[in-house]
Amino acid sequence: MSVSHAQLKAFHAVAVHGSFTKAAERLFLTQPAISDQVRKLEERFGVLLFHRNKRSVRLTDLGERLLGITQRLFVIEAEAQELLQDSQALQTGSLILAVDAPVHVLPQIARFCERYPGISVKIETGNTDESLFRLFNYQADLALLGREVSDERLISLPLRNDPMVAFVSRNHPWADRESICLADLDDTPLVLREIGSVTRQTLEEEMASAGFRIRPAIQVEGREAAREAVVVGIGVGVVSAAEFGADSRVCALPITDCTRRLTETLVCLREQSSRRVVATFLEMVRESLV
Repeated sequence: MSVSHAQLKAFHAVAVHGSFTKAAERLFLTQPAISDQVRKLEERFGVLLFHRNKRSVRLTDLGERLLGITQRLFVIEAEAQELLQDSQALQTGSLILAVDAPVHVLPQIARFCERYPGISVKIETGNTDESLFRLFNYQADLALLGREVSDERLISLPLRNDPMVAFVSRNHPWADRESICLADLDDTPLVLREIGSVTRQTLEEEMASAGFRIRPAIQVEGREAAREAVVVGIGVGVVSAAEFGADSRVCALPITDCTRRLTETLVCLREQSSRRVVATFLEMVRESLV
């Protein structure tokens, strides 16, 4: 029995977006049309691909395995489309970046958008583990990671190498200091990022190596939430010096005896490195590093 491309496309959209409604919006179809395509696929082969209830859609084990195949299928389809559109000099298409900190690639993205206005660029933020997950699951074309990853499946381009700095609110007792040391952070209330954050992991390793204790005041998701928690006085934050930015409500304090540094590395899947849109963006980033 042959497999319907339209049915696979409908299945893939529902699996990726976790919703029949969102899949319909993505494919510019009605929700009943998407449901009908998936139902026909299941009935044709006598299988169940989704567990359905009124509130959610969840892949079955077979559905998870099929998703792994359709991810590869539609990446190859996108590569074929790009090949056929090469003569258009990147006049159409899309580029998705999964990044831990957009600030490190925003200048290059701005140049790319200016040079190729027909390319739709999307930035999805998350910590390093989340960004890498999106890349390996074909949900992103490139990923910006807060740590070096050794994997033969990846092509890597190191971007930055920066020290960690602590930061406090302007009302904090340390606000007038020029710097601190690791001992100052011992048993001090800290605003910590979520588990999986490279900044948090690096700080924990540095403190443990020096024999000091981490005292969490609060755990938050993302850099913006961490900054706001520091601003209202919940605790001391730690961030890469490159990501501190300009904010009059807080002040940065170099950690004089901190030896660990935070890196930023741009990666793509080796199998996708020849895609014109990916190769062009990588080359533009390389040019900016010279």
